[in-house]
Amino acid sequence: MTTVQSQRGEIAFDSAVELAARVREREIGCLELLDHYLARVEKYNPSLNAIILLQEDRARAAARKADAMVARGDACGPLHGVPMTIKESIDWEGTPSTRGNPVYRENFPARNAVMVDRLEAAGAVIFGKSNVPLMLQDWQTFNEIHGTTNNPWDVTRVPGGSSGGSAAAVAAGLTGLELGTDIGASVRNPAHYCGIFGHKPTYGLVPWQGAQLPGSFAPSDLVVFGPLGRSAQDLDVALKVIAGPAGIDAEGWTLSLPAPRKRSPKDFRVAVMLEHPAFDVDAVLTGKLAQAVDELARAGVSVDHGARPCVDFLRANHLYLMLLRSATGARVSDEAYARHVQGAAARDASDNSYRAYIDRAVTVSHREWWNLHNEREGMRLAWAEFFTRYDFLLCPTAASTAFPHDHAGERPERTIQVNGVRQPTTDQLFWAGLSTLVNLPSTMAPVGLAADGLPCGLQVVGAQMQDRACIGFAKLVGEVTGGFAPPPGYA
Repeated sequence: MTTVQSQRGEIAFDSAVELAARVREREIGCLELLDHYLARVEKYNPSLNAIILLQEDRARAAARKADAMVARGDACGPLHGVPMTIKESIDWEGTPSTRGNPVYRENFPARNAVMVDRLEAAGAVIFGKSNVPLMLQDWQTFNEIHGTTNNPWDVTRVPGGSSGGSAAAVAAGLTGLELGTDIGASVRNPAHYCGIFGHKPTYGLVPWQGAQLPGSFAPSDLVVFGPLGRSAQDLDVALKVIAGPAGIDAEGWTLSLPAPRKRSPKDFRVAVMLEHPAFDVDAVLTGKLAQAVDELARAGVSVDHGARPCVDFLRANHLYLMLLRSATGARVSDEAYARHVQGAAARDASDNSYRAYIDRAVTVSHREWWNLHNEREGMRLAWAEFFTRYDFLLCPTAASTAFPHDHAGERPERTIQVNGVRQPTTDQLFWAGLSTLVNLPSTMAPVGLAADGLPCGLQVVGAQMQDRACIGFAKLVGEVTGGFAPPPGYA
């Protein structure tokens, strides 16, 4: 494989923004760049299984068209010529959206998701799809159809989920940019495990059409769609491309995302919460995140380790788990629903296991759901007040660095090791739910390697619609702590 070089070395690890600039400046052709990524997929993907579907002829035709536009001097979009992949569950005409479930093996959508149309209109050359866990419901990435995806930093460990294939592909330099989904840290968790940038947008910011199960005509609660990349600038550009109303909603309103108002470190005032007494975080992770916070403080950022919104976090976690499992269980089969009804009736009121949450949430009445939702709305107001005093809350998005593959049993019964003790994997959803419950944006910024040699990231949670501010601060975090670094063995 011929290595295409940039000033930093292997061009495959350039950011999408840098790649688009090289295309515009005619340093490299769109087809040449695409073929370089396809050659890397051929060489490195067999050990990772991050990209599970390719459309090479289709992508090459798009790249030739993009090259012709450059040759003519036509106006180019912000992602012109950038080869990219998308999460398997997002509709791309002519390819199946299975969610790793054999039931949907023949689900070939008739049209692209709105997000995909917008990316292609911005010049991106989509060439494949990346792997997901079954029904997008795990922090590992494996399924019966496409197999297991490995972490490029250590193939014995998970890449995260549910956008695990997305993050592994970006980290290993197999794609220029990725598009994922997030309801339980499904963008943020893989970005953290694989050492890249990822953004969970404000709820409703990016249109959902083309990323739902067949026959769904209503958006799901909590779920959002966001980019993963090797730089914060990639997230900013991609978000501006995919965000905004679609369909009948576009008839009456438009989006104007506010730009970041602050840039200098000394202008920022942030709150920090790296631990919670009810949800352990491994010291290997908190040690590295604390070091990153200290580096931000030395750079001039005002840091407050005690400030919190006026929210009961344990109650918030309860609301999140109920609303999360209500949303993900809305379309279970009649037989499964009957089992959950029986399960909920048989459980003692003191049973707070994850299985109990599933049974209760799937069968919750609309009256009960509305009361949970109403309580959530009160918490949204408390967070809004908090962000009048602080720019961001900095926190983890998981309880540890990437853990070893574990396919035994089902997710509610699996555990991971945290500070030498086995803990339920689902306890980590506490960190996912902090921003997801209340519809807030949050960005993952890589901060380097923890003491175990695995990458990790800091979660930047911001006020509603302050997505670009979150991304801007993640850029600062990257500048202070070093940002993205390729995993060894892929250069």
